[in-house]
Amino acid sequence: MKTTKIVIKNLFGIKETELDGRSVEISGPKGSGKTSVLDSIRYALTNRSDRDYIVHRGADEGEILIETDTGLSIDRKALPAKSAGTVKVRDGSLLQTRPAEFLSQIFTPLQLNPVEFTQLSRQEKNRVILNLIEFAWDTNWIREQFGEIPQGVDYSKHILEVLHDIQAENGVYFQSRQNINRDIRNKQAFVSDIAKDIPSGYDFDHWNTYPIGEKYRELESLKEQNNVIERARAFRNSHEAKLRGLEGQRDLDIAAIDRKTSEDRTRLTTDIERLKAEIRLYEERLAGLDERREESVRVVISGFNEKKAKLERDAGIADQYTGRELADTTALSKEIDTAEAMRKHLNEYQRMVSMQEEISKLTEESEELTRKIELARELPATILQTATIPVDGLTVEDGVPLIHGLPISNLSDGELLELCVDITVSKPGQLQIILIDGAERLDKESREKLYAKCKTKGLQLIATRVTDSNVMEVTNLDDDER
Repeated sequence: MKTTKIVIKNLFGIKETELDGRSVEISGPKGSGKTSVLDSIRYALTNRSDRDYIVHRGADEGEILIETDTGLSIDRKALPAKSAGTVKVRDGSLLQTRPAEFLSQIFTPLQLNPVEFTQLSRQEKNRVILNLIEFAWDTNWIREQFGEIPQGVDYSKHILEVLHDIQAENGVYFQSRQNINRDIRNKQAFVSDIAKDIPSGYDFDHWNTYPIGEKYRELESLKEQNNVIERARAFRNSHEAKLRGLEGQRDLDIAAIDRKTSEDRTRLTTDIERLKAEIRLYEERLAGLDERREESVRVVISGFNEKKAKLERDAGIADQYTGRELADTTALSKEIDTAEAMRKHLNEYQRMVSMQEEISKLTEESEELTRKIELARELPATILQTATIPVDGLTVEDGVPLIHGLPISNLSDGELLELCVDITVSKPGQLQIILIDGAERLDKESREKLYAKCKTKGLQLIATRVTDSNVMEVTNLDDDER
């Protein structure tokens, strides 16, 4: 779609001018109204202007009319108040009821101000080019791919930039995976440190349920039983000696009694001779000595018999144990010692198992993040297979657009403007026009190459160039001789 007529009245610095569908270069000194032509066309298509005054000073109304070879006409009128104005867009006999929406579909911002594009930063240029790659997506599409909406990503960017940010080393997925992998390594080190002190083949369930209290009670019972047996044997071995001791003590006691009796007899006999007066008393005592002696002997014999009877009873009890074999507590003691040693590892073993479970879970999370990172790296190739690519030689690597393998930042201004030409003619149904303000920025060779490319592509070019001329001149670029 090409313009066949452009009529401008009382807009910006223009009183009245008219262009046909041919490409032109408007040259002349600064302030001669060259840029006003371009600003008027931009205003007609966008209803926007950076200038404070749109209507030519002194006029009541400004107007621009654009007609195309497809029957489209755009008639926009402006009033001195910047926000006021009207527009009528007819596509043949059909009056467009939503003119702004309709007009936005027949041009790209690059067409209207490609020079501004050359002055953008590297990131802004990349974003503009990426936005030309048409691929329908939204956050629901992202959720379908990743199972969630990844955090830390600016979803106002182009899908290829979004995917690059998702998988980037400073992105949430990559950083989260690094943190998880660090936790895995730390926990694996802890597990290794714990495992080196735990015996090989450690049976946690066995030692965790081992009845240590019951085994201790069993061991104490056996030890007490052995102690009784040993004491019984020792008692039995000393029985005869104890009996002889009792009998000897008995004989000694009786002998002592006999000695005392003899001494008393001698003493009393002597006293009888000396103490006649007391003879009767002494005779009575003498007569009672045997009786007292017998009584004393009976007491001694009675005590002896009681002690002997007790000794025999104890001997009988000891006889019940002396024939028994001592219980071998070696195995049980060793088993309990082993159990105690094994049970010391229970808490550490549980901590190790818990860490291993955490490691397994973290490994799954890390692998899932790796899958998502790899997915974000693979999706651009899938997208580029189905997306509409506006320019031949346009590829994308790591979210960065390349033209024939070179970054946009490596292109000269002339090459960037040629890129804008390629973009403009790539979209069917668009208005085939490009506005270049300040062509004097290009060297002559680059400028002529750009003009020739527009002609070859069948694109209407309206360019402005500051010259040393005193008046504004309009040069037809479609003529073979210029």
